[in-house]
Amino acid sequence: MTSGNILFVVVGAIALLVGLAMVVTALRGGVEGRPRNSMLLIAGMMATGFGLVLGGFAIGFATTRPLDLNTSIAQ
Repeated sequence: MTSGNILFVVVGAIALLVGLAMVVTALRGGVEGRPRNSMLLIAGMMATGFGLVLGGFAIGFATTRPLDLNTSIAQ
């Protein structure tokens, strides 16, 4: 893994943990009738999804070899 890839995994993990903390905070406060908690819930889900995608693609990029479509014969 390159240093850039490690950076993406670390940023993804931090975004994932912050997003989960926001979701838990919003759910404990009660979402119904409180616009702040509704906003916190939406932002937390978005941050969690961003962290999962960022970290997942960085790990996938680091562990797979490049795909060369010019070397195989078309079927």
